[in-house]
Amino acid sequence: MTRRRVAFLHPDLGLGGAERLVVDAAVELSRFGHTVDMYTAYYDPNRCFDETRSGEFAVVVAGGWFPRHVLGRLFALCAVVRCTLAAIYLAMRVWSGNIPDYDVVIVDQVAAVVPLLKLLLPGMRVLFYCHFPDLLLSQRGSFIKSLYRMPLDYLEEVATGSADLILVNSNFTAGVFGQTFKRLAAQGVQPAVLYPAAAIPAEAELQDAQQAWREELPADLVQHISKGPTFLSINRFERKKGIGLALTALKELQQRQPGCAARLVLAGGYDARLAENREHLAELQQQARQLGVEEAVAFLPSFSDRQRALLLAACQAVVYTPQHEHFGIVPLEAMASGRPVIAVNNGGPTESVLSGRTGQLCEPTAAAFADAYAQLLDAKVAAKMGAAARKHVVGTFSRAAFGDRLNEHVQALAA
Repeated sequence: MTRRRVAFLHPDLGLGGAERLVVDAAVELSRFGHTVDMYTAYYDPNRCFDETRSGEFAVVVAGGWFPRHVLGRLFALCAVVRCTLAAIYLAMRVWSGNIPDYDVVIVDQVAAVVPLLKLLLPGMRVLFYCHFPDLLLSQRGSFIKSLYRMPLDYLEEVATGSADLILVNSNFTAGVFGQTFKRLAAQGVQPAVLYPAAAIPAEAELQDAQQAWREELPADLVQHISKGPTFLSINRFERKKGIGLALTALKELQQRQPGCAARLVLAGGYDARLAENREHLAELQQQARQLGVEEAVAFLPSFSDRQRALLLAACQAVVYTPQHEHFGIVPLEAMASGRPVIAVNNGGPTESVLSGRTGQLCEPTAAAFADAYAQLLDAKVAAKMGAAARKHVVGTFSRAAFGDRLNEHVQALAA
């Protein structure tokens, strides 16, 4: 097997599903013997996935001096500029002769830099990984916002189409891709599907977490979880994640079963730099008070990988509330840890969760989610589904399988 030089270009190397995917990809390609460098405009060693500090691949920060926004606006434009600066720095390192040429550059999230990279480094191949069309993630609340987005939307489609290979994270996203980028579809451009992967904890790790969560999690959180069967939500504190549904479903369950001891833990990515993270956490806390369920709900903004493993060991099931999610890595992580998943019956989870076997897919209503809560209050039912869930993920969504398929794509491109 020929060893290649591979670069990644990712805008913000924090904690999230997109970051988890590119980190997994970098680690897997490194294990095939490829030389891997990760270029990013932002990286905080204290708020990142552990693998970024392991030395398996290099992290190169460039373009971070440019602001992330202008007076709370223009986030998309600033992201394009920051990634453009990082792309130029990547090219300058190659031009200088300090490093050999890259065979393949893998870009995600900001497609605008793809044609620039191909212009600056003509012999290099570019792979674009589309988590979801960015133009669909932006709210068009005004005529001015629509005008602002128009050139960015056009650039996204043209730039995406200039990649040598396009991958998407699910069949759902592949369908949305074709419906959104109609020019590319008319040209016969069809992305290939490469599912994200989950780390598969060894049985010994799961047993260790099961024995250790009472000693290692914060004392107040341990006390909360110990009061009853606990449902765990892991999501960034963003409004689009629909976390409030987990709260309204808990209220519905309490109304149906007075005295029900069910608990809920809302854990997630929280970045104090982001106004939405700060505001939405406060909104959810207020919603819990208004619903009268605050005593049954605990919040954990930000957590380490170890705490994630401990939370999964302590909970009965994981509740995943985003609607029309392009894939969703959390259900995989939950199932890999032997925990069933309650998720909305649309988007990516329909391709990862086997309803009735590894969890429940529900309509996005409090009543439907409360039904699933009620079923999984039974520890035996939860344990049976959890065992099936782990077996399902091991067979279909392991990092090794993900790495094999990605390596095939990289080798084909480089050749």
